[in-house]
Amino acid sequence: MAQAIHSSTATDPDDITIAYLGGGSRQWAPNLIQDLAQSDLDGRVRLYDEYYESTERNARFGNWVQEREGAVADWSYEATDSLETALAGADVVILSTQYDPAETFVHDLDIPKRYGIYGAVAATIGPGGIFRAMRTVPLYRAFAAAIREHCPDAWVFNYTNPVHFVTRALYDEYPDINALGLCHEVLGTRHRLARYAREHLDMDAERSDISVNVKGINHFTWVDEARCKGVDLWPMLEELRGGAEGHRAFTGEDLADESVFVDNWQVTWELFRRFGVLPAAGDRHLVEYATWFIQGGKEGLNRWGVKRTGSDYRAKHWTPAESDQTTDVEAWLAGEREFELSESNEVFVDILRGLVGKGDYVTNINLPNTGQVSDLQNDAVVETNALVRANEVKPVAAGGFPRPVRGVVRGHIDTIETVIEASADGDVDAAFQGFLIDQQIRTLQTEDARELFAELVAAEESYLQDWDLEDSTVLAESAAYPAE
Repeated sequence: MAQAIHSSTATDPDDITIAYLGGGSRQWAPNLIQDLAQSDLDGRVRLYDEYYESTERNARFGNWVQEREGAVADWSYEATDSLETALAGADVVILSTQYDPAETFVHDLDIPKRYGIYGAVAATIGPGGIFRAMRTVPLYRAFAAAIREHCPDAWVFNYTNPVHFVTRALYDEYPDINALGLCHEVLGTRHRLARYAREHLDMDAERSDISVNVKGINHFTWVDEARCKGVDLWPMLEELRGGAEGHRAFTGEDLADESVFVDNWQVTWELFRRFGVLPAAGDRHLVEYATWFIQGGKEGLNRWGVKRTGSDYRAKHWTPAESDQTTDVEAWLAGEREFELSESNEVFVDILRGLVGKGDYVTNINLPNTGQVSDLQNDAVVETNALVRANEVKPVAAGGFPRPVRGVVRGHIDTIETVIEASADGDVDAAFQGFLIDQQIRTLQTEDARELFAELVAAEESYLQDWDLEDSTVLAESAAYPAE
């Protein structure tokens, strides 16, 4: 039976202290601030970030939002340059960090592409995902250790990708941490299923009306039951997968004017046809785990209606005024852009309401496996539904997988676990073993895999200071990593 996690300390819904690590966030923080302003919870948020100027900006924005029409809650925001001050006595910790994409993400996308790996996102698995993990995991081990010291009973909400690597590292460093890995991909699937229920069953449906039995790992989750207000959606889905909706093909020209976030569900339908269970993440993420779809470069990817997130798009992420994704808070504060309070469709507030005793809530959460997925490794971080109630989160037992799907999922878990084990003492050669067994890397000869690995290390070396690069045999063998 899956085990619940508990906090021994009750949280007062009228006096919540939140420590936001990564509080200079250009996307999550502005969304969170608006969601909190419209909630029935009150408290204070301490914002901490390596980039202190960004936390000051978000603190100003948070306090400014409190004065806007529609802000019914009572929250205050404070920037701090001290991790200890941010965490001291916190009831809740939010983790949402990222390094400058022009110095990291760009390499994750462009260097593997030269080796024939045409990933769509390069953020959570594959060479880009592994290097994002290698950059991030040491920092999150330090965060976990600091949480153990300053607020050991806090509820920790991790939004940082790669969610499965990062959440696993938190538990590996501090096994008694109350950490929840969160992602909105399954929420998007429920939105889509509600749309199908409206269009094909003439039901009055929205996301909250959809219940699914979800299981897997983050960005590679699967559903084997789906209902809308008690109505079984499976017959409708089986009909759609066999018809025109499930058999569309695209070209690069078709996608030219589409957002990089376009989701045509053609990868989803194909996997559903082949394996009998429905993927519950966006196609742009699925293709990095189900690697058949990234063969053939741009044409191969576009054929399934998926558009690659290019390095030029990622590089702009750091400058909100130039980005199509991040929020230009300064434009609101300066009056250059009209502000209207909006909700993000994220579930942070819903989960927090459950934890402080304002009603039970069920949603998808990433937690160590204690039986909720019956045929995957214990302690590996898996994503299933969980019941949230006062001071407790209890994962829901979701069963297992058909053998072919289980085999693919287990392979990714092996990659994740290998890199996490290597991170404990910064063993680069052990991390390369995880890199080598990744299902995107397996398309390369081992020598090419080594050169790709070494080239990524060389490009991102300043972000890998917690790894023992000097004593690595793999790097010493490589022409791509310059010897001192």
